[in-house]
Amino acid sequence: MRVVSVVSTKGGVGKTTVAANLGGLLADAGLRVLLLDLDSQPTLSSYYALHQKAVAGAYELIALNLTTPVQIVSRTVIAGLDLIISNDGQGRLSTLLLHAPDGRLRLRNLLDNFRSRYDLLLIDTQGARSVLLEMALLASDLAVSPITPEMLAARELGRGTLKLLSELEPFRHLGITPPPLRLLLNQVNVIRVDTRMIIRGLHEAFAGATHILVLNTVIPDRVAYLNAASLGLPVHRIETRRSRERHSPSPLETMQALAIELFPEWREAISKVSRCAEVR
Repeated sequence: MRVVSVVSTKGGVGKTTVAANLGGLLADAGLRVLLLDLDSQPTLSSYYALHQKAVAGAYELIALNLTTPVQIVSRTVIAGLDLIISNDGQGRLSTLLLHAPDGRLRLRNLLDNFRSRYDLLLIDTQGARSVLLEMALLASDLAVSPITPEMLAARELGRGTLKLLSELEPFRHLGITPPPLRLLLNQVNVIRVDTRMIIRGLHEAFAGATHILVLNTVIPDRVAYLNAASLGLPVHRIETRRSRERHSPSPLETMQALAIELFPEWREAISKVSRCAEVR
């Protein structure tokens, strides 16, 4: 089972949109996908309608070490896409983990209970520095950080997400390697000159980095992503054609390119996803 966290210490960069649409596409590709919502504002938990809702969720998983699937795993209406809902609206988990001996390693220690059931665990996190975010990163094989092409977002990347990863380096002494980071340019309007400058600057800044890579895939600022969220569907199902006016790839092409770039081992299955997928 691959474990990927979608992270940023800055809110509003599109973490939930990326997690929901990436999960939906990979489920339509035939993979067994589990979404874990660790954001106290449970947007991912309400993105897809539920076919079957579990009685518990992320709080019981982390606080009580409850891993019984029938109790904590909800089934979405997207075949192959399951969800552990966020149910910690008061933020109790952060306090609990700060005082627990295994706090930052709690999720990592629970993952063996899910490995035989899923191909991918996709974790949506808070848009702020927290022990929950640190816990998610230390449990992950890979971290994906959406970044909007704005100067403030680029500056926050260095002050926030990159600083956080550097501070997790001491865990290497325990045999735990912080995950490599993939930067995903999101909500991009390539027509703007300042946008192109920021994109070029990011590529130049990390050209020689070992564990940080700016992804080639860019997610444009198309209304289709908002429409998909309103409909509770993966965006690749509602718009499959390129925009004539803006000459940008369709959401289907974009999400396929992103999924293949992140998971080249699943290229064949991802390439076969088409607009014909339906809610089952």
